This record gives sequence, structure tokens and C-alpha cells, in this order.
Amino acid sequence: MTERTPDNQEFEAPVSERKKRKNGLLQGVSEELAAHMRQGWGDTELRGLEPIPQATHTARRRAVLSARFPGELLVIPSGNPKVRSNDTDYPFRPSSDYVYLTGDQSEDAALVLEPLADGGHRAVAYLLPRSDRENGEFWLDLHGELWDGRRPSLTENERLLGLPCRDVRTLLERLGDATGPVRLLRGYDTDVEAALSDAVSLREDEQFREFLSEMRLVKDEFEIADLRFACEATARGFEDVVRALGADTPTAERVIEGTFFLRARTEGNDIGYKSVCAAGEHATTLHWVRNNGQARPGELLLLDAGVETDNLYTSDVTRTVPVNGRFSPIQRKVYDAVYAAQEAGIAAVKPGAGFRDFHVAAQRVLAEHLVAWGLLGERSVDEVFELGLHRRWTLAGTGHMIGLDVHDCAVARREAYVDGALEPGMVLTVEPGMYFQADDLSVPEEYRGIGVRIEDDILVTADGNENLSAGLPRQADEVEAWMARVRG
Repeated sequence: MTERTPDNQEFEAPVSERKKRKNGLLQGVSEELAAHMRQGWGDTELRGLEPIPQATHTARRRAVLSARFPGELLVIPSGNPKVRSNDTDYPFRPSSDYVYLTGDQSEDAALVLEPLADGGHRAVAYLLPRSDRENGEFWLDLHGELWDGRRPSLTENERLLGLPCRDVRTLLERLGDATGPVRLLRGYDTDVEAALSDAVSLREDEQFREFLSEMRLVKDEFEIADLRFACEATARGFEDVVRALGADTPTAERVIEGTFFLRARTEGNDIGYKSVCAAGEHATTLHWVRNNGQARPGELLLLDAGVETDNLYTSDVTRTVPVNGRFSPIQRKVYDAVYAAQEAGIAAVKPGAGFRDFHVAAQRVLAEHLVAWGLLGERSVDEVFELGLHRRWTLAGTGHMIGLDVHDCAVARREAYVDGALEPGMVLTVEPGMYFQADDLSVPEEYRGIGVRIEDDILVTADGNENLSAGLPRQADEVEAWMARVRG
């Protein structure tokens, strides 16, 4: 990686200072070099641009937000880059609410809905313009375009996003002049928060965050199409992993992780979350993301991974497969129980059903199997379920909303989400599992070290549901046949 060491050390300022920078960039640079760098650049302004596909949807979403908070200034930042180590940042990921309302993915940006005197709001995106070649910003600033690449001009962004765009370096001054009620999405931009520190109450911020989260509970056709593609790309990534698995020799979990990551970067923006590539007893750890073990023939591999699309929507899919392509009798026994639980859970996903219904349906099936296997003594299924004794081996909830976040709509009020009812357009995971720890002496030895989870992304439709990730087989015989076919 090229070290960022321009001659002018003034440009090692943090992001917050870069926003406010206007002049003085050429200090310490010879006049001859400055003049040389100003000359000979062609006109690269892009004309005739069409709006991004989601522009009509983002405009409708902003209108809903405007109607909910009339007369108030609304501020939704995209967020700032975060330092990974010293002078290197993590890859930037904008706030999901900002993406939802704009379709833009710029860092250090913000959407502002300015209240109008006659009602409604005027939406304005505050973004960095093209780097200035006159004052040297494009080559002297550490985030100038010769360092980080070309970015759209404000005019180009107006065409792409379908809303007015202004220089983000004027934002803090604009917010400093704010009068009247203001609502801010906190936690993404410290400078914006400081500028509005005297204007925003925490209680109002929480109401704002809740509404933004609840807006995303029901997906529109653009979102559903993107989630459908994410599932299809994820299925291809799972096939890549099956091809990479050694039927007779161990395969490193890191190889599995890297294999899926290649598919995610080839067909989308990234992975939607840290992949769980858990082989053998690692599969009994629900969030095993160290991925530093080996997938050995005779063991199970639990792969929980999702492709994040270029529009930042993610799938969330899990399959548990036998590394050598064939389930052992005890592996199949546990797998079939989880499959039956998932079938019951998916069947419970329909309009008007409670969000918790699919969890209850799946968990009860798991409890029935555990009781039938004699793992809970002479207790009845009803007693086991009422006391939650089955949870020793099932542990987690059975699903969650997905979308721009893998755990989407997480700030929504309980009555709107986990205590609410399902509606057409909602997309959620159904992911029951059984996990028998390697050191669990309460179960026969043959169970120990086996972990199984099956997870799919389910769209609530007008008359039931659709499995968006149905391209991947689930039933045990189908899994074995699929693996044999993929391996050739």
C-alpha cells in the first residue's frame, strides 16, 4: 500500500478538519509545481446521467418521513470512516438509514430535510464535490481524488440521486443557524452532533431512530429484488465452497471463508456480515467467526454467510453439510430434527401471524425431538417447553428481519416488530438449530460436538410466504445429491 505522505504535512488533518477546509492547501509547495499541477486536465464531467434505479423509491420514503415530522429539521448523516490501525481505515459502510433515504454511499455526507413554510420538506444531500484543482486539493489532500479516486460532482449527484446536492463543507454552518425543532440520527458524525448539541433532545432522537427503523420493516419491490439477487449470489457462493471442500483431506476454515468472500466481491459489494465457517465442534458455537480450524472428512460444516449487494442489501443463509458428502446416522438424526423444525417455522410465516409464531412453532418441534430422544428425562413436551429446558441445546431465537442490515430494523419498537404481526413485504430469516457442546456430559457421547443450523430468507407474501433462498437444498437426501452433483 502506498504510504500517504504528501510534501505538505498540513494535510494529515482528521476528517472533521477536512470538511471545513477551503483554502491554504498550497502552503509549502513551490509556485512552479502548483502551476504545473493546475494545467492540462480534461473536462470529465459526465452528462446525460440517468437517476439510480431506487431514486423513485427513495423519494417516496423521504415523503413518508417528512409527513411524520412536519415543521422539523431532520438530519441523517452517512457517517465517518473509522480507523482500523494508525493511518489505515476500515472499509467505509454508510449508515443504513442514509442509504435507505438517498441510495448514496458517500462518506462524510448527510441528508437534510429542511421544513418549508407552507408544509413539507425540501430534501438536500450534503456531499463532497469534485476535488478542486485550483487550490491543489485533488493531489495534496490525503483524500483528494489522486489518492482515493474520482467522485461524482454535485451536478452529477443531483442527476443520479434526484435531489439537490450541496457542498458538505457548508453543512456545519447551516446547522449552526438552525432554529426550531431538530431531529438527528446520532452515532454517525461527531461534528454534526456537536453542531446540534444545543438543539436536540435524546428522547426525540430515540423516537426518530425508531421511526426510521420501522420504515424499513416492509420492503418495496426494489428491495425485494435486491434481496432475491443476494440470495441467488449466496447460493452460488455455497456451491463454490462445496467444490473447495476436500472429500478425503481437511480443508481450512479460512479457505472456506476466502472462497465465499471471492463470490461476494465478484457479484456484490462485500459479505453482509462476518462469515461463520464452523467445522466439527466449532459448529456448536453460534457465532464462530475465528475460522481458524479445519473441516475434516466425517465432520459437519456449518456455513452461515451472505452476499451484500452493490446496493448494500444482504442475504443471511446457513447450511450444514457433511464435509465428505454423506451424513452419518447420528448427524442425519440431528439434521432431520432441525429440518422438521424449520419446516414448521416456515409454515407459520404468513400475513397476520405474530412475529413470534414461527419461533414458537420451530422451537416446539425441537423440544419434541429432544424429549423423544430421552435427553430430558420423563418430562412432557409441554413441561419442557414451558420451562425452556430445550434451550440448553437450541440457545438462540429462530429468526430476525433482514435488509440493509443483517439484523434489520433493530431499533423498531417491540410492538411494531417482535410483538407485532407479519405483513406482506416483510423479509425474515427462519433459522432453528441444535448445538451439542463437546463437553456436554448430559447427553450421550455420540451427540457431543454436533452443531446443526438451517437458515433461509423468507418473504411474507399476500397469501403465505416465499423462500428467497430456495435455490439451496435443505432436506438431507437433497443436500447429499446436491453436493455430489456440484463436485462432479
